[in-house]
Amino acid sequence: QVQLVESGGGLVQPGGSLRLSCAASGSGFSINTMGWYRQAPGKQRELVAFITSGGTTNYVDSVKGRFTISLENGKNTVYLQMDSLKPEDSAVYYCNSDVSIFYSRNNYYRKLYWGQGTQVTVSS
Repeated sequence: QVQLVESGGGLVQPGGSLRLSCAASGSGFSINTMGWYRQAPGKQRELVAFITSGGTTNYVDSVKGRFTISLENGKNTVYLQMDSLKPEDSAVYYCNSDVSIFYSRNNYYRKLYWGQGTQVTVSS
């Protein structure tokens, strides 16, 4: 089993910054990708950004140039640095991770895990 624990949400004024963290813990797994999604009230959950274990990143257009995703492989931790925040960035932010879980030396299966979510509110 893999657990994802998020931290770093909160209340910030427009134009401010926040840094979200998500740490994956467990044993016998390796990370394929980690990402951040968000869901605002009355809206569907949307992908914000993801990063592969090799460092390839992708962002939704609305956050390009303002958000930066990074992965600390040794700590199995993904970060989302959010700058120039806007009220429309307010949402519950969820971390997820596509992992390979090894059950023998050369055998594994892939599974997707989600964090519990952290609230980000951008308001004056």
